[in-house]
Amino acid sequence: MSQSKDTTKKAKKNDGFTEEERAAMKERAKEMKAESRAKKSKADGEKDLLEKVAEMPESDRVMATRLHEIMKANAPDLTPKTWYGMPAYANKDGKVVCFFQSAAKFNARYATLGFQDTANLDDGNMWPTSFALKALTETEEAKIVALVQQAVS
Repeated sequence: MSQSKDTTKKAKKNDGFTEEERAAMKERAKEMKAESRAKKSKADGEKDLLEKVAEMPESDRVMATRLHEIMKANAPDLTPKTWYGMPAYANKDGKVVCFFQSAAKFNARYATLGFQDTANLDDGNMWPTSFALKALTETEEAKIVALVQQAVS
């Protein structure tokens, strides 16, 4: 079996992580260093988030921008920040509640809206914690608003 030379899609043999995964880990290390140096304000976190959104390809950028508007309107107590280089929203304890992962970040065919265990989405013994996004229409936006409101309830 021949191994692909494309390291963007295949893990390197020596460490098991793709180039994109290693880049995300480096982003997180930089974020943690910055967080430990000084307590960032909500405005600082939003500035960092919007800078990351601006770097995204247009289709991801449009969704991330709209998600940011939805988060600000429906979960104003959450603090915008970056997390592994992705837009994220944290609770008052600094724990990420939800995040947006652009499709381009890991060469995926769809973007992802994900929720961490700090989100109040519990529904019995099993419930979804991430959602594939290819586009945002009024239908998807209504579902996201309901999820976000439940997550922070």
